Amino acid sequence: MRVAIAGAGAVGRSIAGELLENGHEVLLVDKAPTAISVERVPQAEWLLADACEITSLDEAALQRCNVVIAATGDDKVNLVVSLLAKTEYGVPRVVARVNNPKNEWLFNESWGVDVAVSTPRLMSALVEEAVSVGDLVRLLRFSHGDANLVELTLPEESALAGTQVGDVEWPEDTSLVTIIRGTRVLTPTREDSLEAGDELLFVAAQAREEQLEDLLSVRKEDTSG
Repeated sequence: MRVAIAGAGAVGRSIAGELLENGHEVLLVDKAPTAISVERVPQAEWLLADACEITSLDEAALQRCNVVIAATGDDKVNLVVSLLAKTEYGVPRVVARVNNPKNEWLFNESWGVDVAVSTPRLMSALVEEAVSVGDLVRLLRFSHGDANLVELTLPEESALAGTQVGDVEWPEDTSLVTIIRGTRVLTPTREDSLEAGDELLFVAAQAREEQLEDLLSVRKEDTSG
């Protein structure tokens, strides 16, 4: 897979390193000469250019990229790069970094963004995830389909503890994608049972989040007399 990353700062270089380790082809683009540090990511291609200019993107052969990541520290730049990548070059997948949470509402499909990653929001979500049991935590927003990646740790008193995945009537427009149980990562099947303490990851429509949280957090009936 060929990936172009606009922004060769610490974030862009870190992403590039991870992708290269996974066997992908990576191009780093930055207009600042001081950001061109080939020795830091020697396996990557480097291009000194302004990623907001068509001529630069032509030179980068963006039409050959499977993914473009707009990872600069400037939200305006990231939006322009995303829009050009999607509309001018038809890049299948565009991921954009959101620096200021107030601008998050702009990072959607109208600007060519498939996935918006807000570092402040993600950090706060991870804090919530670490301390919350029974509460739905939004980890990531997908622009297409108005869907989110959400997490909930199944509480001890949940009525669904001990229930098989296939027996649960999940809300529409939701999909259970992963069960994290201790150190294990499980791809759920219909026969898998849910256990208290499981971290459940869903892709869910935003309109269904409250319904999903209610379903997972409903308490067992007290049968003691």
